[in-house]
Amino acid sequence: MRFALGIGAALLIAASPAAAGPPAGRPNTLTARERAQGWRLLFDGRDLSGWRSFDGSAPSRGWTVRDGTLMLTKADGKMSGTDLVTDAMFGAFELSLDWKVQRGGNSGVLYLARNVSGAPLLYESGLEMQILDNAGHSDGKIPTHRAGALYDMTVPREGASHPAGTWNHARLLVEPGRIRQWLNGVPTADVSFGDAAWRQRVAGSKFATMPHFGAFSSGVIGLQDHGEPVAFRNIKLRPIGPSAVAAAR
Repeated sequence: MRFALGIGAALLIAASPAAAGPPAGRPNTLTARERAQGWRLLFDGRDLSGWRSFDGSAPSRGWTVRDGTLMLTKADGKMSGTDLVTDAMFGAFELSLDWKVQRGGNSGVLYLARNVSGAPLLYESGLEMQILDNAGHSDGKIPTHRAGALYDMTVPREGASHPAGTWNHARLLVEPGRIRQWLNGVPTADVSFGDAAWRQRVAGSKFATMPHFGAFSSGVIGLQDHGEPVAFRNIKLRPIGPSAVAAAR
């Protein structure tokens, strides 16, 4: 996350007995079973179709596709400075993807985000599943900022993430009134959403002064440009009910 560090109310999540890695098989494809269950690819491994910058403009040149991987790299010697988001908005859904960072890397998967007046930045409205090299980044010393956390709100189990330079598998389940996250098969967040307990959780976090944070039941899904290279693949989503909105602009 971009702004000043701080520790919000933490929730220690019990872990499952074994951590799972990225699923086997050819990347960026759906199995027959996944298609029957309603899964859709948000990234086809070929181009950035279905993605844009958070401000509505075309994706910046820092976001590229190479060998079936969506990557944030340097353009003209610097990072792009813009977050990448889906064209469509989603409400209740299940999302899975693989991510990888280099040594000291930091990024995030944000969701339920909207570009509205008073919240022009992705993190000012969207919830974030943290992406981090815990061992190589200073945020790894802050429990609620470690990889897999619902950023600044929950505490993943130590060892849930894989080392820098290797793939991690993330899963999110966003349902009415409840949000869950897993990293490599390990539960890293399970919180109520939209109720008094949620409002109290927000009030105890660095988002307390952001009135639009976590305020929407649907929004875009975003990949954060935190100024360091990051890679994604196998970005898949299963809507739960009529949650997709055709136009998010």
